Amino acid sequence: MKRESTARSEQTPTRAERKPALTEFVIVCLCAEWCGVCREYQDGFTKLACQFPGAGFHWLDIEEHADDLGDIDVDNFPTLLIKRRDLVLFYGTMLPTASHLRRTIEAFLEQSIEESQEYAFSNVERHGWQDDEDLRRLNAARLGDLCPQA
Repeated sequence: MKRESTARSEQTPTRAERKPALTEFVIVCLCAEWCGVCREYQDGFTKLACQFPGAGFHWLDIEEHADDLGDIDVDNFPTLLIKRRDLVLFYGTMLPTASHLRRTIEAFLEQSIEESQEYAFSNVERHGWQDDEDLRRLNAARLGDLCPQA
């Protein structure tokens, strides 16, 4: 009779056990006070922050903090930055509906750190985000100095 090990440390972690902690994520909305779309989106963004407690949701006015953003160029609103640890998972415009952002965050929450790393380097554009010093500088500590959490 074969003896099977039941020690948890010897078993491969389940997908649920590999799910990331919300504290690994930073979600930034790069906005402008004069933008009507941004003002309309802000309430949904703030409510979404309450649905993902622990994640760092930040509302960053690009004109108020232009000197702090370096060469980051925002062409359309809302522009979102989603990071997991030091990995940039998303940078770009998104439909201004909280449900769209929620689904995007939920998809990233399903990834293990290895899957997030693979995703972050899976094409030329995403690879470029990882090399962008200005995007890399926007981390939880720096954002805490620039703007309050949503």
